[in-house]
Amino acid sequence: MRVSVATAGGTSSSLFTVVASGIQAGSGPSVIRTYRVAMSGLNDLYKRLAASGARILSVSPAGEESPAAPVAASSAPAPQAVTSAPAPKKKSHANVPVNTYKPKTPFLGTVTENYSLVADGGIGRVQHITFDLSGGDPQLEYIEGQSIGIVPEGEDANGKPHKLRLYSIASTRHGDNYQDNTVSLCVRQLEYKNEAGEQIYGVCSTYLCDIEPGSKVKITGPVGKEMLLPDDEDANIIMLATGTGIAPMRTYIRRMFEPREREANGWNFRGKAWLFMGAPKTGNLLYDEDLLHYEKEFPDNFRYTKAISREQQNAKGGRMYIQDRVLEHAEEIFAMIENPKTHVYMCGLRGMEPGIDEAMTAAAAAKGLDWSELRPQLKKADRWHVETY
Repeated sequence: MRVSVATAGGTSSSLFTVVASGIQAGSGPSVIRTYRVAMSGLNDLYKRLAASGARILSVSPAGEESPAAPVAASSAPAPQAVTSAPAPKKKSHANVPVNTYKPKTPFLGTVTENYSLVADGGIGRVQHITFDLSGGDPQLEYIEGQSIGIVPEGEDANGKPHKLRLYSIASTRHGDNYQDNTVSLCVRQLEYKNEAGEQIYGVCSTYLCDIEPGSKVKITGPVGKEMLLPDDEDANIIMLATGTGIAPMRTYIRRMFEPREREANGWNFRGKAWLFMGAPKTGNLLYDEDLLHYEKEFPDNFRYTKAISREQQNAKGGRMYIQDRVLEHAEEIFAMIENPKTHVYMCGLRGMEPGIDEAMTAAAAAKGLDWSELRPQLKKADRWHVETY
């Protein structure tokens, strides 16, 4: 099951300089004003400026201030810096479906396909499984970034029905078939050795990986609001994924760049999307061909960076993990994070969090920032999203 990282307390004392222009009453020229605020006050300032009709021209650390601006500017529009960000036009995620079906009254879905996602040379077993949701009353609807529960058949060692397991949804709200009546999962079969050296396989993951098309499956949910995309078409999205943590990222990327999705949603993504994907081998880069296709078709909007631990080396000669890629691109990542339109999403095994946290700490320190203060601020602003398990 996924466990969200709890929001930590703390405020940032780092100062930022914000330059904004506003229109005077009547037909007077624009007035440029400079504000110096702590990071903790940036969001409130953005909201006040947006409400007043002002336009943000630049945001920079106080130690890297732009040259002083004149009191009045000509009527010609000033160039807008990449750090500018108007407040959201409407409240996000106002109508998100949650718990349409519960464990005591699950929906009975039908498996329509179950195929392997592991390419030649990959290790382990990972399946893409699709369920037909037709005939639900009410209809089981969901949106990108949510999860569903699966109740496996059979009983546990105590003779009780198995408990549900949560899985991140790997399809957009329209489904892989664009018919609004399916949901897909990306499932890795859990396997490990116990203290006695016996090979143990996960109950629900094995049940799903082995399931045949036509089989009926108990489904609950949907659940979750932690990993939802912003409504803003100009938002920037940084994605950090390992293994089956690619599931929600696949939904975001399809929503952003798949032509039929863009047409169906009337939502045309114009921001920057950057996926960091971690895997042990090339054969374990799930949905790799699709991702390469989107990168080729949308080179100005989508970037795909891989960390293949058993085939690549980091700068120190060790295995290349996703946190090593974050360190390599720290300057670019933090340049994006300084833009209030940027959101960061992390999904995968819980063990990835300490490495990412260490990398972000080092990257922030290089820019004179304290990551232990910045991360809670991003979380509070609904810009830092984590789902690990």
